Amino acid sequence: MAKPQTVDLDPAEPYRAAGARIVRMRAQELFAHADGVLDTTDIERVHDMRVATRRLRAVLEIFAPCFPANEFKGVLREVKALADALGERRDPDVHVAALERFAAAVTAADRPGVARLIAEERERQAAGNAELAAALERAGERGLHERLLALADQAEAPA
Repeated sequence: MAKPQTVDLDPAEPYRAAGARIVRMRAQELFAHADGVLDTTDIERVHDMRVATRRLRAVLEIFAPCFPANEFKGVLREVKALADALGERRDPDVHVAALERFAAAVTAADRPGVARLIAEERERQAAGNAELAAALERAGERGLHERLLALADQAEAPA
């Protein structure tokens, strides 16, 4: 799993400024994982991006009072939707990996049944990947990354 970047905070720093810096960092981390995330041969990319959405969501919720409510609600909703799509793809990834390990341990007579289960999970994986591709496209079309950065800018703006 990708480690989050450390954000050094100064206790004297205004809450809004700290929130803005952390949101920028977590947004950058989220979108840094997008490259290659649809590659079903490397399931860790999906995991890393999904974890990044959870980190970003937590930070957004912690610093919610720093952001204009209307913009915040829409951005948070889109981060949640992206996390949901990542989950739809990640769950079958985990199941396939577990079933493949299990298949190696069962008798030859049981392997066709396990192979069928793996095939079904691969179908779910493909469907989840299509859903994730659509979610990534929507995030790009709606400028989610840019909107996250704009939220951070608004938090730092003088009140």
